[in-house]
Amino acid sequence: MSSKFDLEVCRRVPLADAGLRLLDFAIEESFLDGVFERHRDRSYESVISFSQFVRILADVLLGHRGSAHQTFQQAIDDESLEATVQAMYGKLRRIPLTLSLGLFAEATLRLRTVATPVAANPLPASLASFWALGFDGKKIKYVAKRLKPLRGLKGNILGGKLLVVQDMVTQQAVAANAVADGEAGDNPLVPTVVAQVRSLYNGRLRLWVGDRSYSDYKLLGQLSEDGDQFLVRYNTSCEFHRDSSIPARTGTDDEGRRFREEWGCLGKPNHKHRIRVRMITIIRNSNDPLIFVTSLLDADRYPAIDLLTLYRSRWGIEVMFQQAVQTFDLRDLIGSTPQATVFQAMLCLLLYNITLIIRDYVAVGAKREPKTVSLKLLFDEVVRDMTGCLEVIGIDATIQLMRTTKIHEPELLKRHLKETLADVWQNRWQKAPTRKRPPRCPPRAYLCGGHSSVDKILRGVHKEIPLHACPKGKAFATKIPAFRAKKDV
Repeated sequence: MSSKFDLEVCRRVPLADAGLRLLDFAIEESFLDGVFERHRDRSYESVISFSQFVRILADVLLGHRGSAHQTFQQAIDDESLEATVQAMYGKLRRIPLTLSLGLFAEATLRLRTVATPVAANPLPASLASFWALGFDGKKIKYVAKRLKPLRGLKGNILGGKLLVVQDMVTQQAVAANAVADGEAGDNPLVPTVVAQVRSLYNGRLRLWVGDRSYSDYKLLGQLSEDGDQFLVRYNTSCEFHRDSSIPARTGTDDEGRRFREEWGCLGKPNHKHRIRVRMITIIRNSNDPLIFVTSLLDADRYPAIDLLTLYRSRWGIEVMFQQAVQTFDLRDLIGSTPQATVFQAMLCLLLYNITLIIRDYVAVGAKREPKTVSLKLLFDEVVRDMTGCLEVIGIDATIQLMRTTKIHEPELLKRHLKETLADVWQNRWQKAPTRKRPPRCPPRAYLCGGHSSVDKILRGVHKEIPLHACPKGKAFATKIPAFRAKKDV
């Protein structure tokens, strides 16, 4: 039975309590045993069970922030791991992709049952009935050249390749697919991940939002099956044939840019995958216009301005990848095989989803919009509280506390999280507002000798080489004879 002291410590670090309970709920031992049986492929359990393996790797990302050797050695010293460090690395090196993807898919679905129903990024009113899903590919970089065949090779080496689908309203990752080859294309991964999402029925039609690389005849046909709709950036490799019987429309978006709407088909009349679309072209000052195609043909019901606003929100998946790389230590890859890199990426995305749930509960308690909370600062605070809790009461006591006060029912866990995180808000977690980068100051002169000091520049005693505009609009320095400058007094 846990002591009153242990309970009081957890009460005083609510972020650690919430993080540990959500992580324990997502990777509960009996649940992981079922995941292993369903997705293990040719892998097996011997001394190291899959549940033990996942928990130790999660400790690597949360505790020592990428130093797997320290975590493995500490687990051996604490007698929670009976195998060697080399055995853990070997297990990570050989873990099948199917097991990594199965863990992420089922754990994410499990976490959705305890998430708070808050819209971190609300959709425009005309699109509110859809389940908006952004999707994009991600190459896993920063692979350490530890494997013998990689040693001595110059250049960047990639791990696995991911394709991730994000709920654009909650900003959570909901599905993923992966292959071992980091240089593989995205499109072959789409059908599988689309089938995964369609199996997650939530009563709404899906609206797929993708970049121009997904503007493909066959792929767009797959995205529009089962009543789904799509909005993708247009790729000129697909031929657009305008329907002259429908007059074009023009308008202005919320940023003051002019746009034109046209109706027609992608593909010639006899094309096997010919599909009817509505094309929206934003006219820019540059020679490269922004062009989108969508299967939402009714311009009155689904205005172009709302579709352009939605596509702008697709940037959220890039932010998700950035958070996974920078905040959750995907830059410090533990293993060097493609299988190891994919497994770590799935754990990072799982931690990302857990942190989003904590952020949403904190925002609801503080009556703030979730997008005003910095995910990085909040995650750092969660890790700091977890570390303090583990150091004060110890790992064994923490595990015992989680077991004796375990909350099995999702509704009870939601109520606990709501009460625990109701008034923990700190102003230091506020996200800095987005500011436009100031225009770059054009060069006016070169410093003589290539360097000087602030003091000399402020006193006006430095030497400059003036710039002159060349006929093509570029700048160059007037060539002067080399000389040795006298020391400034």
